[in-house]
Amino acid sequence: MSVGARRQGRVPETTVPLIGVENLKMPEWAAVDETVAEAGMVKAIRTLPSAVAIVLRLAWRTSRRLTLLAGVVHLLSGCVTAFGLLATANVFIALLESGPTPERVLQSLPALLVVVGTYALRALLDTAVAAVEGALRPRVVTSAGDEVTAAMVRVRLLAFEDADFRELARQGARYGVRSIEMSLRWLADLTSALISLVAALVAAGLLNPWLAPVLLLAAVADGWAAAKVARLNYRHYLDTVARNIRKGIVEEVATWRQFALERHALTLQEPLLQEYRRITESLMREEVRLAHRSNMVRLTGRAAAGVGTAIAYLVLGILLYSGQMELALAGTAALAMRTASNSLSITMHAVNSLYEESFYIAFFHRLLVESAKRGPVKDGVTAPEDPAEIRLENVGFTYPGQENPALREVSLTIRRGEVVALVGENGSGKTTLGKLLTGLYPPSEGKVYWDDVDLAGADHESVHANIAVIAQDPAEWPMTAEHNVTVGRLGREDPERVAWLDAITSSGADEVIESLPAKEKTVLSKKFDDGQDLSGGQWQRMGIARGIYRDAAVLVADEPTAALDAKAEARVFAGLRHASVSGAGRRTTILVTHRLANIRSADRILVLEKGRLIEQGTHAELIEEGGLYHELYEIQARAYRGE
Repeated sequence: MSVGARRQGRVPETTVPLIGVENLKMPEWAAVDETVAEAGMVKAIRTLPSAVAIVLRLAWRTSRRLTLLAGVVHLLSGCVTAFGLLATANVFIALLESGPTPERVLQSLPALLVVVGTYALRALLDTAVAAVEGALRPRVVTSAGDEVTAAMVRVRLLAFEDADFRELARQGARYGVRSIEMSLRWLADLTSALISLVAALVAAGLLNPWLAPVLLLAAVADGWAAAKVARLNYRHYLDTVARNIRKGIVEEVATWRQFALERHALTLQEPLLQEYRRITESLMREEVRLAHRSNMVRLTGRAAAGVGTAIAYLVLGILLYSGQMELALAGTAALAMRTASNSLSITMHAVNSLYEESFYIAFFHRLLVESAKRGPVKDGVTAPEDPAEIRLENVGFTYPGQENPALREVSLTIRRGEVVALVGENGSGKTTLGKLLTGLYPPSEGKVYWDDVDLAGADHESVHANIAVIAQDPAEWPMTAEHNVTVGRLGREDPERVAWLDAITSSGADEVIESLPAKEKTVLSKKFDDGQDLSGGQWQRMGIARGIYRDAAVLVADEPTAALDAKAEARVFAGLRHASVSGAGRRTTILVTHRLANIRSADRILVLEKGRLIEQGTHAELIEEGGLYHELYEIQARAYRGE
């Protein structure tokens, strides 16, 4: 762009896609669904039982009464359908056997009343089916959501470092529960359609044995067309899934608040709008192409169904011409043909849809199994509430999916009440070591002991109940400011609010709370009316207050002041030192930080490099050694000295 164009604010058209439209590679999470689009109906039917069994077991466990009632009502509805067809035959016989006369019309009234009664009963049963399903389905969906949420909540922290598990969690939790709900609907449709189909075939077979196989001819074409269109729709979904993801990304960056500042400062409004239009137009073209293909399939199916119907009526005519069927029964046969056609079409569509949902149901089931494997130890030994020492013996740790270990052969002992600082360059293993010390991560090699208890075999709740973690990016809980602090230890008795005041004053959160319109009663989330958002530094103060309020035996503060100014940072470190000696000096404090000036008073400083513990000692001892710590400290000190 020329200088003149920049000054005048003109924005040129983008020639290179910002997000991209071309579907060069299908996302990995959608690749498995390729088998859905490519599978034939025979394969689909063979793979359905396992998914259907999962849904039915969940429904049975949720409410046996409603599940049984749904089955009984469906069965009664099918029986009434068959009875109604046979009753219709009686009406036609009474009216047409020797020609309709006033006397025969009167004689047919009882049979006609039976037909009306069957239709009324069928309507009542359909209403009952809807009522039972309306009561059962929300219960099943709630039960499924509760089961998967309970499984996810209880998995160990390390599970979320595994990309495969995260993807499984997304598929199983988000799409699995939805697929269970959809499968319940399709199962209801399939059950009703199958029963109606069987009823129509039975009724036709009772009228004449030749009619039952003939009825399938016209219906198969409709069923094929429905299945083909469903597969085209799913194929379209897979072909456009990447572009829909990109469309969602563009919508976010074009409209969300977090991008608003740079969106305006960089004058990206028009380029983003062009990008959005480019993607949506390509999706529109795909939708039009899908509509044309679907219409051609439906036309082919209807043409084939017409040929099948013609053959069915030809057979019916032959039966009438040869005297194998009375004219009075032809109307019932035609009605049975129509019922069977509609039922088979619904059956084929329901089977195809169930097959599409079955993969996500499999993800749901697999997620429950994997979550159980990755769950916490419940029956282990109880960890000490206030360990006299934390000991690591030749500990190594490798993240899931990584080849190089994050920690190697680390051995050390930390005693109760010590303030220990972990320092080192980025990627040296400081944060990982903090999680191993608190039992949040299990070591890949070696042992971590609290006193004489190996944390690998300890009850995880007994360990986690005695730790507090202050994260560099603390969770922004959508709660009141007060609850954002007290959630650190729910149920803690603090009638005089001494612990509350100590936590907010030691962390500097008191200044944050004082600036809020409703003070500690202010909801900290813009998702709520009158909710307030905080800056990064303010959220860090709230996180520090939460960690202090927790009053745990072992406190790990991981870069707790990264977003704070110098004055606030000094106050926080003073508060952490105060917290470490309060309560009879019981708290063991681990500080992870790059700000070396604030840890000079630490009891011990551990220096890590590429996952190895290479130095440890006091500030004075490490400066005298002249190693990596001395080098890092001097780099920061020279900046303040102006060198």
